[in-house]
Amino acid sequence: MDCTLQQYIKDKQNYILIDVRSPQEYKEGHIPDAINVPLFTNEERAKVGTTYKLQGKQQAQWLGMEIVSPKIPDLLNQIKRVAEKGKIPLIYCFRGGLRSRSVAQFCELSGLSVSRLVGGYKEYRTYISGTLEQLIPEKAFVLHGLTGTGKTEILKCLKEKGLPVVDLEELAGHRGSLFGHIGLEVNSQRMFDAYLYETLIAIQSHSYFIMEAESKRIGNSVLPERLLQVKKTGIPIIINCSFENRVKRIINEYIVPYEQEEWFKAAVEEILVRLWKYMRGQSICKDMKDSWQKKDYHQFVSLLLEHYYDPKYLHKQKDYDMETGRVYTVDSDHINEAALAIEKIVSKTELHIR
Repeated sequence: MDCTLQQYIKDKQNYILIDVRSPQEYKEGHIPDAINVPLFTNEERAKVGTTYKLQGKQQAQWLGMEIVSPKIPDLLNQIKRVAEKGKIPLIYCFRGGLRSRSVAQFCELSGLSVSRLVGGYKEYRTYISGTLEQLIPEKAFVLHGLTGTGKTEILKCLKEKGLPVVDLEELAGHRGSLFGHIGLEVNSQRMFDAYLYETLIAIQSHSYFIMEAESKRIGNSVLPERLLQVKKTGIPIIINCSFENRVKRIINEYIVPYEQEEWFKAAVEEILVRLWKYMRGQSICKDMKDSWQKKDYHQFVSLLLEHYYDPKYLHKQKDYDMETGRVYTVDSDHINEAALAIEKIVSKTELHIR
């Protein structure tokens, strides 16, 4: 039985998505909450594609049959376990073509009741691309502040309180800085768009949202133009805290969780090579290198803030319109207190932005 994308969106609680594309396709972009049950491995998909180009469609289909045949019992068992959870398995591939149709037929022959998503992942991407900007509320409260002031922690705290938060760094899988990918799995543009769509759908009952003043690009992801416009005209909330707390937060977020990992030292030093090129000619580079090599992380982070992050942030602030007549300032030495202060600002201001 076929299911349109509109039917899925309307009754998504009744379905469990089954993505039968290769693991690499799934990684690059999938419908949120979909389970990957790949018909082909990455290598097998490449082999079938090469056969199609060199020998034609019939030979490629025959090769695909030879590859898939031994896998059918395991594929069906995976889908059966999903079906036993009480929801309808909704199978999709890229265009809703041969791969999803083949799996649906295997399921039908084995007595499993499944549906197939019409148009597949391509239909979903087209829908997201055409809908995303329309979902963005017209007003925003925008958190500004130097690196380490705890803006992300504040957003998480506000979200727990039930406020409409759009945490762009979380959606991108990147902290939006030179070291922003450390310890994280950076999302593709496709996954960023999908997660942003889900977030915006969840806050549709609100006339505003709360966000951080991010750049146009975060990691692999570029923000929608309308989101940038709303950010620029949003109500600014400046987040301030002591330099010492900023240093501690950065060490606790970027260094402490990963210091013992094998990849950590090489990953940081690869970034530092680029940083030295950017700061070429500045004598402070030697002090940074020395403090890093000595594992004097307090000194290392302090120098990074003073000579790289803070100057870049202050320069970037020129791009934002702070002349709105309503600019709030919040101290963030204590995250919970900062979140409470912002909640009060939102509460007394919301009536005026409806």
